[in-house]
Order: sequence, then C-alpha cells, then structure tokens
Amino acid sequence: MARSKDLDLIEVSPNAKPPVCKIGDFGKYNYEKQKKEKEQKKSKTSTQLKEIRFHPNTDTHDMDFKCRHLVEFLVQGHKVKATIIFIGRMMVHQDIGRKLMDEILERLTVVGKIEQPPKMEGRYLTVMLIPDKKKIDDYKKNLEKGKPSEKTEEAKVEPKTESKPEPAAEVPADK
Repeated sequence: MARSKDLDLIEVSPNAKPPVCKIGDFGKYNYEKQKKEKEQKKSKTSTQLKEIRFHPNTDTHDMDFKCRHLVEFLVQGHKVKATIIFIGRMMVHQDIGRKLMDEILERLTVVGKIEQPPKMEGRYLTVMLIPDKKKIDDYKKNLEKGKPSEKTEEAKVEPKTESKPEPAAEVPADK
C-alpha cells in the first residue's frame, strides 16, 4: 500500500505488540523527530551549584557584595551554597559565624528557600538554598517599582556650582 503511493512504511513503536507503523515520508519524519529532540534539549535547564565563601570577620561591604552575587545566582535559577570558613582561633568564636550566617539567610530568603539548614562540617558552616519562583517574581516586581525613571533621576541631580573657599581670617602680626 505504501509503495503504491510512493511513500515509506515507518515503524513508530517497535516494542509495542503488535508493532505500530505509519505510512509517510521517512525523511520528513526523521527531520521532525530531530527537531523535537533539539527543542527538548533547549527547554531543559541545567542548574549549577554556585558557592561563595565568607569568613567570620567579613566586613559589611564585602558581605553586601557577596550577597548581591548570591541573589543574582538564585534569580538566574542556580542552587547556592554559602560557606563560612573558620580559620585558626576563629573556631572558638563560632557564635560570630552563626550571626553572620543569620544575616546572610535573611538577605537570601528574599529570593530563595533553604534546602539544607546551616550545619557545621569540620571548619565549615554551610547552608544550601534553592530558587523560589514565587519569591523571585515578587522580587523582580519590587525592583521595577522601586527603580526610578531616568527623568526623575535627572531632576534630583542638582547642578554643580563651584564653591570658592572662604578667605581665612587675618591674624595680626606681632611687632
């Protein structure tokens, strides 16, 4: 029947009983099958584990900077691991590291949720977070609302005027 129409007999499901076949152009069938496989590979998202390390004596600016990167990673859909490394005598002051970890978690739970709670592994205090789609959407909406437009930004900037230093008071010279 397929030969009479100048088409091919394509075996769709060879493991089924009885095997499933259809009549059609094999080249076209093969092309569409490859196209579907490519689309599946594109839609498949690969999540990576991103890690940023802190020390118990990490300064506030450094912590802000590193937490911003962790938030970006979560927004991009990656898993995040925050690690606090205790070096030398800092093992005695684990309470400082725990306070720092609480601050980090406070900042990161805005866009993620805790997958693995903070725990000590030798000299490392680690926590794992995964992205939370709902929180990320809310975070993005808040960024758009809080972001001033360029026109209002220009209006806030005052023109710079050159300020001349005031003359110093004259001191009478001793005679």
